[in-house]
Amino acid sequence: MLTPVKQKRMRRQTGSFAIIASRYNARYVDAMLAAAEKALTKAGVTKIRVVRVPGAFEIPAVAAKLALAEHPCSAIICLGVILRGQSDHAQQIANAVSLSLAQLQTQHALPVIHEVLLLENEAQAEARCLDKKHNRGAEAAQTALEMARVMESLK
Repeated sequence: MLTPVKQKRMRRQTGSFAIIASRYNARYVDAMLAAAEKALTKAGVTKIRVVRVPGAFEIPAVAAKLALAEHPCSAIICLGVILRGQSDHAQQIANAVSLSLAQLQTQHALPVIHEVLLLENEAQAEARCLDKKHNRGAEAAQTALEMARVMESLK
């Protein structure tokens, strides 16, 4: 059972945020992207950089490049949808992306929000990406905002 995303009352947020979004399974990813941008804008973020990539497997390369920027962003949000097929290819992609994003986050002490979903079918994608009460893009943005504040408090 999915738990609705709780809309937290956010204070104004400064800093810049990047969103890396896959073009593959665009119907679902585009909805997550729109929800993430809306949540960031609602929190007062004015610097949002969106980078589109072909598929989920390409997300870590762009995240690594952004982490190495002269002025890195406050957090990187990674959005993608991987639907299982009849082979284990989807699982291999999901594992590689997860490991890469976790390593990036710890190597650069930079919040990398992992919302690259491995789902069994389109019904699961609809429930997690198209439903306003359960949109994982909004949840990713809220996590990014919270982590940016945590990281800033540790300076």
